[in-house]
Amino acid sequence: MDPQIEELLGLEAVRTRAHTVLKLAEEGRLNHFNYHPERMEDATDYVLKLIQRDFGPDKYHLIPPHGRWQHFEVGGVPRITTLLAQWDEEKSDTTEKTRRLIDLFFVSVLLDAGAGDFWKFNESQTGLTLNRSEGIAVAALHMFLNGDFAGKDSSVKHTANGDALRNINVDILSRGLQVDDANPMVGVPARADILRKLGESLVNLKDIFGPTGRPGNLVDYLIAKSNDSGKLDYKDLWNVLQRLLIPIWPSDRTHINGQPIGDAWPLRALSQQAGSESKPYSNIQPFHKLTQWLAYSLMVPFSRLLSVSWSNTELGTGLPEYRNGGMLVDMGVLELKAESLQRGLSLSGGGLPSFGAGDEEIVEWRAMTVALLDVLHKKILARLDGIQLSLPQVLEAGSWKAGRELAAAKRPETKCSPILNFGDGTLF
Repeated sequence: MDPQIEELLGLEAVRTRAHTVLKLAEEGRLNHFNYHPERMEDATDYVLKLIQRDFGPDKYHLIPPHGRWQHFEVGGVPRITTLLAQWDEEKSDTTEKTRRLIDLFFVSVLLDAGAGDFWKFNESQTGLTLNRSEGIAVAALHMFLNGDFAGKDSSVKHTANGDALRNINVDILSRGLQVDDANPMVGVPARADILRKLGESLVNLKDIFGPTGRPGNLVDYLIAKSNDSGKLDYKDLWNVLQRLLIPIWPSDRTHINGQPIGDAWPLRALSQQAGSESKPYSNIQPFHKLTQWLAYSLMVPFSRLLSVSWSNTELGTGLPEYRNGGMLVDMGVLELKAESLQRGLSLSGGGLPSFGAGDEEIVEWRAMTVALLDVLHKKILARLDGIQLSLPQVLEAGSWKAGRELAAAKRPETKCSPILNFGDGTLF
């Protein structure tokens, strides 16, 4: 593989290039956003107060890493605990239970890329009406329990495999997600396409996922790689996920010499920084947001059920999505420049500015979000007087929650981001 492409598929480039964009912002050289660093103190105060409200003064150790697990427990319903108890009754061992959770988390996360402002899921068992990420999580759980990802010929309902996934269609997905004209969701055809392509990719990687293309076989693969040391390498997980997922993303994303590079986009600010003597592709800003969200989520079942630890987790970055980025805009840290704001308003027809997922405005916003989440993390640690929180913990208890609560306060009718994107259901 071209070493430049390999660099763009790695995690280090996500962070280093985002911090290059932050340096340009500090010099007033961004094309679409004004950066107000003095307002980072107010943002830090707001996020820290949420963390202290929910976990202070002595429960910081209970903050889970940002991941899918807790979405399944929305409404205080212990759905995963109940499921694990059911599997205990079936005499499933701990490794098989972990495989099944990996099956579930894989499909659930890949369905979760922004549902839009109007979609809801009604859970008949609890009477709860759910939306957004938690609603998608619970809907995917019920599809999983129904055997929708296992296929008709599987002897076990609570699993997923490549053959079943590559036969997922819009009708199956719409039924499971309760989507209809009165309950619209953004990008349902794109989500169905992603699951079908996931099925193909799983089947094609038999060395990792076995002859049936089962996501849960990742458990056996990573444990074998660890030589039974009880410590798994985040780099191994990342490399597997990139190998599996790069082929499944929409074809209109960035390619280099015919090679797709996933959630990575040209950014003019990086071109201006690099100059004429730069190396090839130095204008590309990678994010790999949905893959990072999946990686963060998959680590948790390994840790909780198999009691393994992970090395190199610090390579993971903050997630450049509309809650974290929205918090920075709502707190006034980032502000669209007048010309960019006008363009966004013209694209949306009024109301809130809106852009395409690969537009410069969105790419610049996301790059700043990655870098400023690192800044926020350091500021919060400095204020917590020796209490150590990982970046995924700050994302979970702080920045993501702050983005959601600010949106609800400022835009109560939709609770949406202050900047919208014309998403395809596979990015945010």
